[in-house]
Amino acid sequence: MTKSIFINLPVADLPKSKAFYEALGFTNNPQFTDDTAACMVWSESIFVMLLTHAKWQTFTSRPLPQSGSSEVMLALTCNSKDAVDHMNDAAVKCGGTADINPKQDLGFMYGRALADLDGHIWEAIWMDPAAIGS
Repeated sequence: MTKSIFINLPVADLPKSKAFYEALGFTNNPQFTDDTAACMVWSESIFVMLLTHAKWQTFTSRPLPQSGSSEVMLALTCNSKDAVDHMNDAAVKCGGTADINPKQDLGFMYGRALADLDGHIWEAIWMDPAAIGS
């Protein structure tokens, strides 16, 4: 079995969050989607489970993250600098926030961080394949 990651995120408005992630380039897997959760696919091994607050609370008794807090920053690789910029542009168009941290351009690596509708932090990054050690 291929190793995969399922990232679970609590969201306040499931339909809006689903549309937000689709605008960023994720696709929905309807097999694992209902009125309490949506499975959003980034790649063959990366999945984001968007969970209503009620659904989230069936998995843990810990409190929901507070707006403005951060526990984790999730980074996704993109195929180009333009794709990184596109992801941030799409986030803004759908109600998210682009560039919550300063843009990072190190020449061989380019990254921009964004926040989704619930304040979950994502960083879109591009790395020059020629700069990666062989």
